[in-house]
Amino acid sequence: MLYLMNLEILPTDAPPRDLLLLADECPASVDDYLPRGRCHVALLDGEVVGQYILLHTRPFTAEVVSLSVAPALQRRGIGTRLLDHAVRTARTLGFRRLEIGTGDTGFDQLRLYERCGFVRCGIDRGYFTRFYPAPVIENGLVCRDMVRLSMDLDRPAR
Repeated sequence: MLYLMNLEILPTDAPPRDLLLLADECPASVDDYLPRGRCHVALLDGEVVGQYILLHTRPFTAEVVSLSVAPALQRRGIGTRLLDHAVRTARTLGFRRLEIGTGDTGFDQLRLYERCGFVRCGIDRGYFTRFYPAPVIENGLVCRDMVRLSMDLDRPAR
């Protein structure tokens, strides 16, 4: 098990593009939300190993977008630490609702988000086929729908 004592999560104006595109493989999508969001990176012994963007979407509502962890370090708790940080940051900024979305074939992501306290609240049918120029393949399946999850931040932390 990776020792995460040295993991720091810090704001940045320059998240690594490869990690952004690992989470969202549509460069136009990333280019749209990147300048509107608050970026944070996870540093392990000084090396960037993960990141997320917190995006103000509606009054009192933020969304976590482009959450990613370097492939060699996935399933070691970094994603959980990033999500916990995003929840705390959103609360500190006064948001009352935090949302996140992932493809309908993102089984590991769905499990992580639900384990961290997010609940499914909707499906955006055909999202990936409407907005992405090429098919998104994940877990050997064509990703079509965006599964939306949310968390009420007015409730105590888990």
